[in-house]
Amino acid sequence: HVATRSGVPVGYWRSVGHSHHAFFSEGFIDELAHEAKQDPVAFRLALVKSMPRHAAVLQLAANKAGWNDKLTPGRARGVALHESFDSIVAQVAEVSIVEGRKPRVHRVVCAIDCGIAVNPNVIAMQIESGVVYGLAAAISGEITLKDGVVQQSNFHDYQVLRINQMPKVEVHIVPSANKPTGVGEPGTPPIAPAVANALALLTGKTVRDLPFSKSGLTFV
Repeated sequence: HVATRSGVPVGYWRSVGHSHHAFFSEGFIDELAHEAKQDPVAFRLALVKSMPRHAAVLQLAANKAGWNDKLTPGRARGVALHESFDSIVAQVAEVSIVEGRKPRVHRVVCAIDCGIAVNPNVIAMQIESGVVYGLAAAISGEITLKDGVVQQSNFHDYQVLRINQMPKVEVHIVPSANKPTGVGEPGTPPIAPAVANALALLTGKTVRDLPFSKSGLTFV
């Protein structure tokens, strides 16, 4: 990366740089798997064969999502694996294209290794909210400037995820005796690449821009 002074004041962002780094790296890994004609989960497992915690998280998410099960026609699954704040999260997103070119995210299965699960309910809630936050940003979360002024003013022109767009989210925790690590932010980074990887399977086109609305995709 290159540090630069944009002149635009910015605030806090959940998962900070991990959100776009996961999008870049996990999207590229899926492209590599496609070029190698390998299953995306199997391809990743080969890459993390010396990293048992990563492999366990990925396998748990894939198993709970039924990665190898037959899908409803017109649906696809995308996967992403990312470590942030000393926690490892894998997510599998189930996506379809409806009403022509309009995608819909139906289900997101998450697995996390955050060390000792001090409060499993809090972990699940944090991962669920991280998915909401990351998915909303991935779908249409964009701030634009014109003549030095932010064009968005409220939720009518800065769209957030609506209740009818919310997928079913499942959270699974890997049993661990390691020290507790982060749960507030690690749920956000994998969701955008997981959805993008599913979209690539459905459309045959790789999405390399965020938000997805830049590519003409309107989620329902």
